[in-house]
Amino acid sequence: MWLPYQNAFQIAVVLVVLVVALHRVEHRGVKIAVTTATELAVVMVLYGVWQKVRELAVTKTAGAMENAHDLWDFEQRIHMPSEVALQKVFIDNRPIMQFLNVYYGGAHVPAAGALLIWVFWRHRDRYAAVRNTFALTIAGCITIQALVPMAPPRFLTDLGFVDAGLKYHLSVYGTGGSGVSNELAAMPSLHVGWCVLVALAVIAISTSRWKWLILLHPILTILSITITANHWWLDGVVAVMVLSVAWVLQHFGRLALDRVLARLPDRVRGADPFPQPVAIVGGDVVEGHAEDLADDVEPVAAAREGSSL
Repeated sequence: MWLPYQNAFQIAVVLVVLVVALHRVEHRGVKIAVTTATELAVVMVLYGVWQKVRELAVTKTAGAMENAHDLWDFEQRIHMPSEVALQKVFIDNRPIMQFLNVYYGGAHVPAAGALLIWVFWRHRDRYAAVRNTFALTIAGCITIQALVPMAPPRFLTDLGFVDAGLKYHLSVYGTGGSGVSNELAAMPSLHVGWCVLVALAVIAISTSRWKWLILLHPILTILSITITANHWWLDGVVAVMVLSVAWVLQHFGRLALDRVLARLPDRVRGADPFPQPVAIVGGDVVEGHAEDLADDVEPVAAAREGSSL
């Protein structure tokens, strides 16, 4: 269903070759192409690593099933809502279940990709923070998945769960794990981690009055992963915790890097091929490098200082 990791790595190699071949060209259009190719190569590598690590994750069910039963027991002890009770409300409603299955299988990757493209082209000064938070979130989640195999609720038919994907012939996993994703990587839920990051980034960055509609994405994602019995409530909770740690790491890491770069001469840092809004002239934001602007403009770099998303 998604791009295989082999193809992602191949695309990354081609892009790296392109970057190496053109990185000394001074033409602004070429610099833009090089910067874009560099970022796309990074994204392809991250995507490929994510897919490959998921493929290499545990494929035996013994430990994962035991962990899932322990997690279910823990959720009951702390009085969390029952996933199986929620599923029973909707499981026989074909239109709703078909929608939730499709949303579960097809929304999280395009939404993440759309966010990265939008931020890169429209809000490039915030792009590094968003990209790095994505990368650290993926790294944290796949590390936990490799260390703690967790079967999804749909494997625990003894508790009353139904595999909604198989029931409605919309499973991304196929029969017996023959699909595109590892079935025993329920904890933590990358679906939840990504959708929460997408929502937070849009709300923090966008100036549109419609930006709050993005909250529908995490709501629908959480409903889809739970009602289809692909994740436990705590899978999402752990994912948000990983996301929070990832944001803190990238934020303070970025501050440290900025302090190092500030000490370097301009010729070492290199010119930015994508000029950012750096000044206000008569109430209007002007795009360009600081050295190209008139002396009487009011710098606005301080307004951006400290922002990470």
